[in-house]
Amino acid sequence: MKDEMWGPVSQIIARTKEGIFVDKMKDEILIQKAKMKNSDAFTELMRSQMQSMYRTAKAILMNDEDVSDAIQDTLLICWEKLDELRENQYFKSWMTKILVNNCYGIIRRNRRITYTNELPENICEESVSNIEWKEALSSIDEKYRIVLILYYSEGFRTKEIAKILGITDSTVRTRLFRGREQLAEYYHAL
Repeated sequence: MKDEMWGPVSQIIARTKEGIFVDKMKDEILIQKAKMKNSDAFTELMRSQMQSMYRTAKAILMNDEDVSDAIQDTLLICWEKLDELRENQYFKSWMTKILVNNCYGIIRRNRRITYTNELPENICEESVSNIEWKEALSSIDEKYRIVLILYYSEGFRTKEIAKILGITDSTVRTRLFRGREQLAEYYHAL
């Protein structure tokens, strides 16, 4: 009786685990082909990472033009230096570290430039909840925002985030805690 009740759930879990395994194997094959300078494999590999890269870059930069620049620079660097990746299983962490470094480089360059009239042109197209979420994220210090996005949106473990950002694991956990506190303060203030 117990197996009958959990049968469909256990089948879904098995399919999910199998799907994750298949995706990882597919990525492994694509990485191998891309390392041999197969441009089609590289394109497919990077397309599979595009949503993740966008969310990460957007969490840091908060500006679509800069996000686009950071992603383009990341794609170029990944293509040029993919053969330097020692272990294929760390591709996503390696790519994300390149992306984060590009984002911080853009921030440094933009500090020298003063912008005026920075109202988004398509503000009416965005949903209210999306705007609220962006406001909540923008209220958080950048060092906490990036850790929250990498942890919750991208699914990185704290050790991986530490490696990507070049900080200790305990610092990542502290920033997660403080970022959550800042989010709670933001929502309590509403």
